[in-house]
Amino acid sequence: MGLDVDTPEPPELEAFDPNEYEDAEVVGDTDFRRDEIEDFLHDGAWDCAFGEWTDHTDLDTDDYDIVTDIGLIERFDFFWDSHADRVGYHAPGLPEDWKQHDLHPDLDSWGTVSSINAELTELGQIVCDVLKDDYIDWETDYEPPEDLPDF
Repeated sequence: MGLDVDTPEPPELEAFDPNEYEDAEVVGDTDFRRDEIEDFLHDGAWDCAFGEWTDHTDLDTDDYDIVTDIGLIERFDFFWDSHADRVGYHAPGLPEDWKQHDLHPDLDSWGTVSSINAELTELGQIVCDVLKDDYIDWETDYEPPEDLPDF
């Protein structure tokens, strides 16, 4: 489908323990290399990944406006998971109790909430793939198992 929008600024990565997220567990080294990842995002990884995502996303401009109005893009987090030799991420999303919070006047269905959350997860994975494939060449001694779950 595609989405024709300007690329927003990449998120600013703050020092935060990824183990505090409900959807991530990082074992071992606590050097999450956020400064280096943030530099890569500013050096083109974000533009590349966001462009790839907009080419394939199912979000329409109305749904994307909700994302930007609420400020979800800037709440992404990316970090190095040296134990698994990959970039981990936390994608922001809309809560299950979105109706009780009156988050946005155009947010009116579970379908929209689900679509936004799924598409933001997809954006996070694309960013991780671009970072790992095109920017990061850090070595680790660990060989991850083949059944390692995605974040």
